[in-house]
Amino acid sequence: MDGRVLPVLLGPTGRPPKYYEIPVPDPAGGRPVVHVYRLEAVSGGGGWSVLPRGWRYVHQPEGRPRRGPRWPWSRPGGRRLSGGR
Repeated sequence: MDGRVLPVLLGPTGRPPKYYEIPVPDPAGGRPVVHVYRLEAVSGGGGWSVLPRGWRYVHQPEGRPRRGPRWPWSRPGGRRLSGGR
């Protein structure tokens, strides 16, 4: 952003968070703009490598995806089985 290094807090497993939000204050004193970055794996160069070589943050211009509550009985994507109860 402006050359400063921001600390990234690690989780209990030692990995950084999946999404990182950076608030940038408005010079006019208005509401700050929040830039969202998503963590993604950097793929290995060889064809045999399945494990990621590292991690990097990629800018998400549309922001963080909105999701509802995650219930244990709900399916990904909100699909229902056809022909069932």
